[in-house]
Amino acid sequence: MSSYQYVNFLWDDAKAASLDPVARLVYRSNLLGSDQRITNTGGGNTSSKLTGKDPLTGQPVEVLWVKGSGGDLRTSTRENFSSLYQQKLIDLQGLYASRTDKGYKSPAEDDMVGMYTHATFNLNPRATSIDTPLHSFIAGKFVDHMHPNAIIAIAASQNCEKLTQEIFGGEMAYVPWMRPGFELGLAMQEITRRQPKVRSIMMGQHGFISWADDEKACYTYTLDCIERAAAFIEKKYAAKGGDGAAFGGAKYQTIEETKRRATLAAILPWLRGQVSQQRRFIGTIQDDEKILRFVNSRDAARLAALGTSCPDHFLRTKIKPLYVDWNPQAEDLAALKQKLADGLAAYRQDYAAYYAKCKRANSPAMRDPNPTVVLIPGLGMIAWGKDKSESRVTAEFYNCAVEVMRGAEAIDTYIALPQQEAFDIEYWLLEEAKLKRMPAEKELARQVVIVVGAGSGIGRETAHRLVKEGAHIVSVDLKLESAAATAKEITDKLGLGIGVAGSGISNCGPAVGLAANVTDRASVRAMLDQVALAYGGFDSICVTAGVFWPSDTTGHIPDDKWAFTFNVNVTGSYIVGDEAACTWKEQGLKGQLVLTSSANAVVAKKGSLAYDTSKAAASHLVRELAIELAPLVRVNGVAPATVVQGSAMFPRDRVIGSLAKYNIPYTETEATESLVAKLAQFYADRTLTKAPITPADQAEAYFLLVSNRLSKTTGQILTVDGGLHEAFLR
Repeated sequence: MSSYQYVNFLWDDAKAASLDPVARLVYRSNLLGSDQRITNTGGGNTSSKLTGKDPLTGQPVEVLWVKGSGGDLRTSTRENFSSLYQQKLIDLQGLYASRTDKGYKSPAEDDMVGMYTHATFNLNPRATSIDTPLHSFIAGKFVDHMHPNAIIAIAASQNCEKLTQEIFGGEMAYVPWMRPGFELGLAMQEITRRQPKVRSIMMGQHGFISWADDEKACYTYTLDCIERAAAFIEKKYAAKGGDGAAFGGAKYQTIEETKRRATLAAILPWLRGQVSQQRRFIGTIQDDEKILRFVNSRDAARLAALGTSCPDHFLRTKIKPLYVDWNPQAEDLAALKQKLADGLAAYRQDYAAYYAKCKRANSPAMRDPNPTVVLIPGLGMIAWGKDKSESRVTAEFYNCAVEVMRGAEAIDTYIALPQQEAFDIEYWLLEEAKLKRMPAEKELARQVVIVVGAGSGIGRETAHRLVKEGAHIVSVDLKLESAAATAKEITDKLGLGIGVAGSGISNCGPAVGLAANVTDRASVRAMLDQVALAYGGFDSICVTAGVFWPSDTTGHIPDDKWAFTFNVNVTGSYIVGDEAACTWKEQGLKGQLVLTSSANAVVAKKGSLAYDTSKAAASHLVRELAIELAPLVRVNGVAPATVVQGSAMFPRDRVIGSLAKYNIPYTETEATESLVAKLAQFYADRTLTKAPITPADQAEAYFLLVSNRLSKTTGQILTVDGGLHEAFLR
């Protein structure tokens, strides 16, 4: 085609010409994967049949390079592709035939996956995809297998075969639904033998596969097929009334945005607690125009109950979502909560019945029966996953499913996979084996930790320490730019995106930066509501924010600075804990609150009257809150001694003042780092360990108290002071 309206043509001849054959396969794959209208995250695969030199014989051999198991086309590199002797793969057909002739069809399918390793070329360690036969058994040199919404809409239509012929004529064949694997590859091989003019195959309720003997031609033809399918659908869609008539037209109206976000913030922590009864989940909300058009529609309940069609979709979204028939214009929040509770109970029962009906003798045990997608009229969609990345992908996949349903209903009638077929994919033994091979989850996986004061010093170090253990971090500081900077440091390392309040917060990654004033209850509540919108709720809070205001030379401190010190160091921690308690109770999930005291809380010293007294109060606040929030929340404190290095409480002028106070030699022209090191060593020399105390030392204490390593510890202060004997209990 000369131009495209529904996909992007991105091929660059000069770029492609500069690459070796395998690199061109990667290039083609990245281009296709970069457009979600072409294929979904992690979905589809590509291949090239190339000539390679046998490492044993030195002779040229045909090698199939194909995207391996796992990975994503958009981000794939050479390491994501398997390489196999093409002839050995063809020879496996005889082995498969000998087994299926004896009636071993299903076991033989699974056994063949294990046999692919015997065809590995040059010891390539990348695990081979179950789709390998689809690429090997088709004669085309270059093959693309994609999951475009427009194509799946045809594949998931009641009259798929007829529509395929109408749209593509004889150049696209049709194969009914088959589970990906050897049998499907053989079926495609037979189609190409019987119909030599065929250039692509529609895969019933799955996607399509296309091929060519020129790489650019393969890429272009793949786009051509998608463009033709999309154009056909949109013409029919417009003829039926377009958006105004989509999914039978609107039944409910969308709630105004401010109220919608407030409603979601109010309901999400409770809902997170409900779906996290077996394992904690992280949420992603979506309330854009397209998803609201669907959840508000007359047909939403019917279509949602059918479930998804493409296997890639329901592996993420489960057999079906939970649709809650709530009237946003006539029913209140209490009614929504009750309908959600009733809907969740019914969903779990339905899922258990589905498992009982479809399970095989060797099926894995039933998995978590809670929904991963919840649809609410007026509000949108809430997707759940083990981490933010997975919940975002789950949302993406259900968006794809909605687009498929829109297209299928525009041209025909949408149908889903039969339950038994869906079950056999969801509980496939090979899929179970893959799950078991995955590394164990990190210690703080599935948890959201708010770090107040994360813009610098101990808070920043704590945020970095906790994310190493798998936690999602809410970086909070008085200044948004400081909070966002720490969040960006984390997400830059992990490469999973960043969110800042006001920029579509639910699209954040493993860390988000938010501003809050701990002395202002409304500010704290607004921050916690933003956390609910970002992740669905939270598990733990570390309050590291604090201020120090020194006494003057006479020992006096102004009344306003005394009040300011107590407001931040004591009242602020109380407000955070008190507001968080409301959310913890709604969730019903155990949590941890860690406050910051100080070694000064038990050591009276000159020049820090307000600070020392406030920290003594903070220590007792830990004990009081431990009683108030038990048994749901453990409350503990960390008591650092003076941390100079990396602390926002020690700007250059305060460091110089302290050096002068303690008669430590220095010069005005010395670098700040040198001055800080001198003061840090002075404080270290007063301790038993004689080593400067760093933010990392404190961060380790916060990690211990947030984790379950001290799960029976509450109401305690963990001192990290290098062995300051003046602070020993007496």
